[in-house]
Amino acid sequence: MSADCLFCKIVAGDIPSTEVFRDGRVMAFEDIHPAAPQHILVVPLEHVGMLASATERHEALIGHMVIVADGIAAERGVQNSGYRLTVNQGTDSGQEVEHLHLHITGGRKLGPIA
Repeated sequence: MSADCLFCKIVAGDIPSTEVFRDGRVMAFEDIHPAAPQHILVVPLEHVGMLASATERHEALIGHMVIVADGIAAERGVQNSGYRLTVNQGTDSGQEVEHLHLHITGGRKLGPIA
């Protein structure tokens, strides 16, 4: 955990969130500024700053994040109609919190990625 990390504080329960999933490795919660009708973040419980700071030991964790995201998409009814998984890396991509996270967006037709 990082004491000054927003997502670490959410994982710890110090900042409220609308949690939709949690197991021993990841937590998922609704984005407070949704870009689509379904916009959920999947974050590892362990603080991993960015995708660039992930190592081979995080390989199973990142794969688990993707599997969990697909399950949430199914529960939210967007698995078959389509959804997008996004990992932002660095400020130029729009990453605002330096804690690895996966965005699940869906629930409407999504435009092309620029």
